[in-house]
Formats: sequence, C-alpha cells, structure tokens
Amino acid sequence: MPYLSIQTNTDITVETRDTLLQQASQLVAQQLGKPESYVMVAIQPNSSMLFAGSDAPLAYLELKSIGLPEAKTADISASLCDLMQTHLGISRERIYIEFADAPRKMWGWNGGTF
Repeated sequence: MPYLSIQTNTDITVETRDTLLQQASQLVAQQLGKPESYVMVAIQPNSSMLFAGSDAPLAYLELKSIGLPEAKTADISASLCDLMQTHLGISRERIYIEFADAPRKMWGWNGGTF
C-alpha cells in the first residue's frame, strides 16, 4: 500500500533507474515496517521543473501510505534525501517531500479497499 513517486528534472540512466527503484522500494518497506510486496515506486525523470527560480537538479517526492506515522517522517525524509543525493546527485535543499496518510477506505486494491 505504500506508494512513492519520484519526480525530477535530471536525466537517469537505465542502470541508475533500476537501482534507485530497488533501493527506494526496500527503504520504504523497512522504514514503514510494511512488506515490500505491497510497496510501489515510480520515477518520472526529465520533468520540466524549477525550484527557487533555478533548473539546477531537483526532486519532488510523494510518499503515501495507510497508517503513515507522523513521528517517522523526519527519519524517512533524511533517508530519502540521502538516496536522491547518492543516486541522482541532488542536494537535500533541492528536494521537497510530501507525506500523506491515506485512510483505509480511500485506498483500493484487488477490486476492493483496505
């Protein structure tokens, strides 16, 4: 049920994309204590984006999950920023992350809801 969307204005090689998807999926599962079999991650590279009037490398991430604990968002933010810096070379101050706790009845799966 966790969903991580990564949008960036950087170009990403296939190898970097695959590694980033894998590591982001594992990180989200671990940080949220959820099975990785429920985690979905998407990357949208080469997006037309500006931050603070500059097109220097940047990223916007959205993490949505049922039962997303507010007390863990700072640690998750640090981990995700480190991941973006390591794989995409984006500095932490050029990354925004939106966290959303989804109500069970507002998250569909397998023809129903959670």
